[in-house]
Amino acid sequence: MPQPPSGYFARGLEADPELEAAITGELTRQRGGIELIASENIVSRLVLAAQGSVLTNKTVEGAAYARYYGGAEFADAIEALAIDRAKKLFNCRFANVQPHSGSNANAGVFLGLLKLGEPILSMNVAAGGHISHGHPATLTGRDYSITQYGVSRESELIDLDALRDLARAARPKTIVAGGSAYPRAIDFAGLRAIADEVGAYLLVDMAHVAGLVACGLYPHPFPYAHVVTTTTYKSLRGARGGMVLWNDEALSKRLDAGIFPGVQGSVMLHAVAGKAACLGEALQPAFRSYNEAVLENARALAATLADAGLRIVTGGTDAGLMLVDLSATGVTGDVAAKALEKAGLAVNKNMIPFDPRPPEAPSGLRLSSNAGTTRGFGVAEFQRIGAWIARIVRNPSDLRTIDATRQEVLALCRAFPIY
Repeated sequence: MPQPPSGYFARGLEADPELEAAITGELTRQRGGIELIASENIVSRLVLAAQGSVLTNKTVEGAAYARYYGGAEFADAIEALAIDRAKKLFNCRFANVQPHSGSNANAGVFLGLLKLGEPILSMNVAAGGHISHGHPATLTGRDYSITQYGVSRESELIDLDALRDLARAARPKTIVAGGSAYPRAIDFAGLRAIADEVGAYLLVDMAHVAGLVACGLYPHPFPYAHVVTTTTYKSLRGARGGMVLWNDEALSKRLDAGIFPGVQGSVMLHAVAGKAACLGEALQPAFRSYNEAVLENARALAATLADAGLRIVTGGTDAGLMLVDLSATGVTGDVAAKALEKAGLAVNKNMIPFDPRPPEAPSGLRLSSNAGTTRGFGVAEFQRIGAWIARIVRNPSDLRTIDATRQEVLALCRAFPIY
């Protein structure tokens, strides 16, 4: 039998210097910068090892122990392990760990539960919702009839009375709760009551708060939600991908079929292994301590920014993320984000509720304590970060201040190394 060239299976990145330079550059950026983007976190070496394993060579389709391809003994064991850990972590009866992303998880649920063109009631992106819940640029927005709810202009919180009125008028088949930029606790019981009144499913997308939910630090979607979706990164601190969770066995065939063959094909086994790894870590006692620190640090960051004169949307956070309104500074979110990135602070521009500005140049920033807390930062470090942010957003063209802040950021990063 012909043998592969010597060293074929052991080639490292040095065999591709262009790729090596880019990956090394990203590692350097992460080591020397502070991530404040709510969709990011820092995974363990275990998750990195699982995702970079030989599982990337294996293709399987279908459910564990019911595959269309052979040679799946270990693939089945890995997926079953991830499913068992997901069910234990979130105290539910069923889990599908195959979705390639949170958007895929949502699309699969819609496809499994709804007919094309049926109505969905979901939160508007401008109020903190997620694009996969019905934004007109997405397949969901094009394939279903979307009605969207927002927040109260006075409180910037979800108004259940207004939402109920919309549900009675639109008669949705599914109501979607959760989003990407809503910083407060959600009344899932109240939403389920509305869903029951109009005969709708309640889908909760808990992607940004899944870690908090697992630790009892944020309201649990069950038993109120018919279906829950989440990503496995962000607050779960793991592989990039999604999951679907539920309790009613009658929904199982429809939900599983919505994922495969509904919206995707082969399982990305290396990602499922990464999910199993992070779910196993989340079942350990230390994970609750981490999430307690996430909340404490987020509130310290929000308070520091507020003390510096920056308005925090809703006045605070229950979710480890926050929206900062820059309107009073005269600086837009895109300009602020670029200046902060030069100082080594990675944030994302974001619309605020009732934002008069466009998404490309919005009035706000979205910040999170997830990655910094993983790195080991505490309240004192987040207070320093808050002071740096306030300093720069008030004068984003001051290169001397940016350069001085960059040096302080590098010093803090060296004190809390990663990898």
